[in-house]
Amino acid sequence: MPETSISAAAAQSREPRPSADDILTIGAISIVAGILTNILHEGVGHGLTALVTGARSGVLTTVAWSSVFDSRLVEAGGTLVNLAAGLLFWVVLGRSKHASMTTRYFLLITCAFNLFTGTGYFFFSGVTNFGDWATVISGLDPHWLWRVLLVAGGACSYYGAVRVVGIALVRYVDIPRDQPGRLRKLTLVPYLSAILLSTIAAVLNPLGIQLVWQSALPATAGGQSGLLWLQYYIPRGMEAKAASGRLQRDYTWIAVAAVLAVVYVAVLGRGVTLHR
Repeated sequence: MPETSISAAAAQSREPRPSADDILTIGAISIVAGILTNILHEGVGHGLTALVTGARSGVLTTVAWSSVFDSRLVEAGGTLVNLAAGLLFWVVLGRSKHASMTTRYFLLITCAFNLFTGTGYFFFSGVTNFGDWATVISGLDPHWLWRVLLVAGGACSYYGAVRVVGIALVRYVDIPRDQPGRLRKLTLVPYLSAILLSTIAAVLNPLGIQLVWQSALPATAGGQSGLLWLQYYIPRGMEAKAASGRLQRDYTWIAVAAVLAVVYVAVLGRGVTLHR
C-alpha cells in the first residue's frame, strides 16, 4: 500500500467520530412528550370539554375521564384535541429550523404521539366497537356503515400521519434516510418509553385494572406503532437539508422527565377529582 494512503488512513482513524444519540435523552424527551399527549387527550379533550359543557365534576386518570355527564362532543374531544395539537406542533417544528436538535426532536415526537393517537383512535374504535368513537357513533344507523367509515378513515389518516412524521424527521430534524440504524433508534425508544410509562401509570388507576388491557395498552402499543415502520415510508429522494448533529446527553431533559413521570404516575395515575 502506498505510504500516502497509509498516512491518510491513519489520520482519518485519529479524527473524532460523532458520538451516538444519547438513549437517556431520547427516552426523557419521549416521556415528556407522552405525558403532554395524554394530558391533552384525557384532561383537555375529555375533562375540560365535559366541565365546560355541563359536568359539575369528574375523575381524571391517565386512562380515562369519568363523570356522570357525557356527550358525543366529550367522547370526540380527546381525539380532536390530539389532532389539533399534532398539526400545531408540526407547524411549529417547520418554523424552528434554527432551534437546537433536542427542541426539534421534542416537537417531532410530540407531533407524532398526537397525530398517531388521534388518527389511530378512528381505526381502533371501528374495528373493536370500543372506545371513544364507538360511543360517538352509538345509536347512528346503519351502525355497520359508520364502523366501516371509521376503519377506512382511520387507516387512511393514520397512513397520512406516518408520512407526515417521516418527512418531518428527515426535513426538519435533519436525520438522513441512509442511516436506518439511527432512524430506528430515534423511533423505537419513544415507542417503548410510551408503553412503559402508560402501563405503569394505568395499573394504579381507580377505575379498574381491565382498563390497562382495554385502553392503555391498545392505545399506546397499537396507536403509536407507526413509529416502528415509518422509516420505510419516507419518500425516496427526501434528504436532510443540513448535516445533523447528535442528541447529546441533556441532564435538564432527564431531570424534568423524571419529576414529571413521578407526578404523573403517583398523582394522575391514581386519579384526580376535578370540579367546575
